[in-house]
Amino acid sequence: MIRIHPFTALRPSADHAAEVASDPYDVISTDEARERAAGKPRSFLHVVRSEIDLPPATDCHAAEVYRQASDNLQAMVDQGALVRDPEASLYLYRQVREGKAQTGLVACVEAEQYRTGEIRKHEKTRPDKEDDRTRHMLVTASHAEPVFLCFRDTGTNGQTIAAQMAADTQTPPIFDFVAPDGVQHTGWQVADPAAYVEAFAALERLYIADGHHRSAGAERAATASAAADTAHDGSEEYGRFLAVLFPHDQLRILPYNRVVGDLNGLSVDAFLDQLREVGSLTPAAAGTPALPGQVLVFVAGNWWLLSFPESTIDRADPIASLDVALLQDRVLAPILGIGDPRTDSRISFVGGIRGCDELEQRAGADGVAFSMHATSADELLAVADAAEIMPPKSTWFEPKLRSGLFVHTFERVAGATA
Repeated sequence: MIRIHPFTALRPSADHAAEVASDPYDVISTDEARERAAGKPRSFLHVVRSEIDLPPATDCHAAEVYRQASDNLQAMVDQGALVRDPEASLYLYRQVREGKAQTGLVACVEAEQYRTGEIRKHEKTRPDKEDDRTRHMLVTASHAEPVFLCFRDTGTNGQTIAAQMAADTQTPPIFDFVAPDGVQHTGWQVADPAAYVEAFAALERLYIADGHHRSAGAERAATASAAADTAHDGSEEYGRFLAVLFPHDQLRILPYNRVVGDLNGLSVDAFLDQLREVGSLTPAAAGTPALPGQVLVFVAGNWWLLSFPESTIDRADPIASLDVALLQDRVLAPILGIGDPRTDSRISFVGGIRGCDELEQRAGADGVAFSMHATSADELLAVADAAEIMPPKSTWFEPKLRSGLFVHTFERVAGATA
């Protein structure tokens, strides 16, 4: 039984939504954030990338960065850039990119259900990144950015949640704008939150699509707050965190491509010969592989299609059958010597939104690039259901959720620390 909760959101007015909304903290660098926020005092980058308002040499994880984020959030409230809804509610949030739409429910979910595995994860998290998100949450007393969750929309009483959302989007929106990247963002306030609470209670699991460090940080912030709050009873807002919940069949997952800076001492011909030993290799054009079990390879100015024999792929294994795992196990490790892609400096990862021109440029004359077939939502959920961990950099979700459109605040507890 999945428990979702309405919340009293801090959010921009319709007039300010476009200028408040920003890129999420983890997709741009400090320098990019500083450039994009220049001359834009209402940009939410001042909260999620608050180091841009401090001297350039400031450590991004210094205590003053989190204090600045808290001060900036309060300033946006004081100046009216963010206003609080008078009562707890749920919201709908639709994104349209290149004519394809995905609509999710904005709600709070429970840190306890993250602990119990009812909110499933599929990635490992890094302690330093968890520390950063936990500190940001505790110092600002807020979940400033939502986690991207998905669910299997099986439907109850003859109606799916997606159908319910579609009907509710026929009302006037609370914001509607097109971001600089061309993605349209539209939001609605839900008239009947109880209907969604009931519908989600019929589900057994939610799945983290994007935002593993935010989820882990929210659980740690909740645990630290409860430990310092001797009177807690489980109803506190700090025990819940902000999420947008999408039907899994609406997700748009792009490939996460790979580039290796050299051929591990091999000549081009020797490298191609070794590829022929693991699969069929034919000349190809730049693009994305049409089928799972295929990888496009760029080396020495030419593209090749590498197809792994289907008879050698165990489709019952949710990890080993992933294309990123096939590439790692059959090419990157044995041929190119990439033992741990998480730590090896010779390999880099390129989100599929950047295209093949970026891969060719990064591979150059001496390296090799791999254009991957995208991991599917069903593959992602299968890994999570098996309580397994995806290989690193397996999925690239697009479009990204804009930050600043919804903020969930919670009780500030003295003594709660990361």
